[in-house]
Amino acid sequence: MKQPVAHILSRYGILLSLVVICIVLSFATPNFFSAQNLLIVLRQVSINGILAIGVTFVIIAGGIDLSLGSVIALTGVVAASFAHPGTYPLIVPLALALLTGMAIGAINGWTITLGRVAPFIVTLGMMTIARGLALVFSNGRPVTNLSPSFNYIGGGDFLHIPVPILLFILVILISIIILNNTRMGRYIYAVGGNETAAKASGIRVNRVKLFAYIMCSMLAALAGIVLASRITTGQPNAGIAYELDAIAAVVIGGTSLLGGKGSITGTVIGVLIIGVINNGLDLLNVSSYYQQIIKGIIIIGAALLDRKNAS
Repeated sequence: MKQPVAHILSRYGILLSLVVICIVLSFATPNFFSAQNLLIVLRQVSINGILAIGVTFVIIAGGIDLSLGSVIALTGVVAASFAHPGTYPLIVPLALALLTGMAIGAINGWTITLGRVAPFIVTLGMMTIARGLALVFSNGRPVTNLSPSFNYIGGGDFLHIPVPILLFILVILISIIILNNTRMGRYIYAVGGNETAAKASGIRVNRVKLFAYIMCSMLAALAGIVLASRITTGQPNAGIAYELDAIAAVVIGGTSLLGGKGSITGTVIGVLIIGVINNGLDLLNVSSYYQQIIKGIIIIGAALLDRKNAS
């Protein structure tokens, strides 16, 4: 009897945790389960969700990326600089921002694989470089006066659903297909699980890692576009510490920091747990200082569970 219960908790524990948190908050604050508040939660978590899905690829492949917040700032500034009314078609700022993100991911991936430098060091350095580039590109000032079509991405609705939520859902679906139904997805799990065995079986490990880092930074660029559009400003100081929330969501969602294990659905649940807790504490008027403490405890707890399951 104990084994099936342990199996259920191991497989569905994160989802059950989300359900329990929602039930508790529904009793603590009657406004939590209102349609308007749930839509607010989904809109708020969309940017962190896109980021977290990107870093899921990297962590499953056995890496880490600390440059995400700075990539958000740089790509947001790049997009905003080419999104002024009457200058360029919408596709131009979007393409330039996404290409900037992909270039950063490629630099991270090449430095880690060809230079054989630890991912922590490389992405920590890129975090500083990208933030500096954002400040240089914008002259240290916010980029304003953005076109209505660009602002629609972060602030508009389609069929009464906020566009950021629709983008988040699209990213979820595409990422699930890549990880679960493609050869590259299988290779990512194999490289993260045992890099030596992956090499021995003929997998081009460097190419797989490069793909994971490019994918991660490209999604960070998409998050940067959404954020710049939502606040109607390309802000060079945007995205500070966003990478921490993204990595936290991935860990809470059951992805192993050791690599080789994890899922997009688990990451989405982790994102929702963080978003629901933040929203519930806001509704309860809990100080943001205490919110940081609570979030930190949850992250450490999730990491301890990860180590326990790995041992």
